[in-house]
Amino acid sequence: MTEIQYFICGGFGGICTVLVGHPLDTIKVRLQTMPIPNPGQKPLYCGTLDCLKTTIQQEGVRGLYKGMSAPLTAVAPIFAISFMGFGLGKRLLATTTENSYAQYFASGAFSGVFTTAIMAPGERIKSLLQVQLTGPKIYNGPVDCVRKLYKEGGIQNIYRGSVATLLRDIPASGMYFLTYEAVRDCLTDNGKTTPSFLGTLFAGGCAGISHWIVGMPLDVLKSRIQTAPSGIYPKGVRDAFRKLMVVEGPAALYTGITPVLLRAVPANAACFLGFEVCRQILTFLI
Repeated sequence: MTEIQYFICGGFGGICTVLVGHPLDTIKVRLQTMPIPNPGQKPLYCGTLDCLKTTIQQEGVRGLYKGMSAPLTAVAPIFAISFMGFGLGKRLLATTTENSYAQYFASGAFSGVFTTAIMAPGERIKSLLQVQLTGPKIYNGPVDCVRKLYKEGGIQNIYRGSVATLLRDIPASGMYFLTYEAVRDCLTDNGKTTPSFLGTLFAGGCAGISHWIVGMPLDVLKSRIQTAPSGIYPKGVRDAFRKLMVVEGPAALYTGITPVLLRAVPANAACFLGFEVCRQILTFLI
């Protein structure tokens, strides 16, 4: 595949990802950013199912899709650039006609660098909209959110959390593409056969799980930095990590892991299925 084909197919796969996975992403962000309860006080949400039930009761099913327009608008170029970066990395790092698993990881990590410029502001806007509960709203949609963020602190305010996003995506993207390619190789005898429908879904689901197992700690820190009032974490990742460890302990680095993993399988299965379908269509047309 050429980098252009990776770009087109990755963009289509990304749209499939958001449509399938956004509700559980909303739950993840709300669990990650809910206030720490006082001693004897019940937490805002008692887990994934409680957050799901509470959100639907208070806001309806539409509450699970809050903030979706921001990632849906950005996700096509994000995934397109990510897959294009992976394809470019494979070509630049290839030393033989076949890529090694180390090269798959390095190519995936390379792709993670490319996406931060779009990913960071998109996730900042998405997260701020997702944590808005019932009652008066601070932001009336993505455009209003961007306008107010810029008015409050300029472009730097819109890009808050970029370092955490980059630190998350470099290793996580490496594991993402490595896992997909490794599982796909196992299912197709190292590419000698065409992956089946179920095989593609399985490989994509495994890729999503490995991505989040690696990237979850930085994702928690990123969510807190991006949704906190200005000045709470003046030193960014270091301050967020230090406060989390002192107040909540290491286990908090995996807050929200249940909805993330529940989302990872269908969302990333849909992503790679969309990618493979688009690749077959392009192959037929070209």
